[in-house]
Amino acid sequence: MVRAAGWEAQRLEKELEDTGMKLSAVLSDITGASGRAILESLISGERDPDRLADLTRGKARNKIPALIDALDGEFTDHHAFMVRHYLDEIDRWKNVIADFDARIAQLLAGHERDMEILQTIPGIGRLGSEIIIAETGGDMAQFASAHHLASWIGVCPGQNESAGISKSGRTRPGNTNLKRLLGVAAMAATREKDSYLGVFFRRLSARRGGKRALVAVMHKLVIAIWHVLHDHEPYRDLGADHFTRRDPERAMRRMTKEANSLGLTIRFEPITAG
Repeated sequence: MVRAAGWEAQRLEKELEDTGMKLSAVLSDITGASGRAILESLISGERDPDRLADLTRGKARNKIPALIDALDGEFTDHHAFMVRHYLDEIDRWKNVIADFDARIAQLLAGHERDMEILQTIPGIGRLGSEIIIAETGGDMAQFASAHHLASWIGVCPGQNESAGISKSGRTRPGNTNLKRLLGVAAMAATREKDSYLGVFFRRLSARRGGKRALVAVMHKLVIAIWHVLHDHEPYRDLGADHFTRRDPERAMRRMTKEANSLGLTIRFEPITAG
């Protein structure tokens, strides 16, 4: 529906280009308040560029000189007919979208708290939280565990075993709407450098490659979604230093190795309180 409205707006711009007018080169939204006033006046028969440009409102009035030049074209009765058609179609699609938005809001009325805490998960915004509730129903009782939810969505890598060696397989088919959402959310989450997911992605991508690491982040997000909806508690980031705290000896070995590669040696001593 949003795309349909966008297509009608593109056709409207093309129709104006055919007249020689370059309204879209001056106004960022020709269906906004100023653009709409100019188009309605053109349909009504006004052709004087100065009078048309004077119909602009707000900040657009600073562009009046440029608009006068942009409105210099050959706008015929046929163009008026077509512009009227495109404007009516845009309005129709906007009304359809508004009706569906109202229906969605009605259906999600009882899940406002769940949507709020879902948005504490990295990469999940308002629209993402609505999609999660719409696709899962928001009730995690139907999924025995977070891994059951991940399997249902299809972000658990399939098993590919050969000669007793387990290899990584492709993700399984699942809920395409949630898969798409999780992919976008994972990319956003990995951009946060000082976060658990950001560090997790960089550590794993160094060994397994970016694509597999991204799927692993998607899996982590599903686990977070399940716990947030199951426990009705906001997401808590484990922190960028989670892996260091979990295995400090490994972290020390890594730092020692890096120092040795530079021809240096380091010594670790505990910090005494006080």
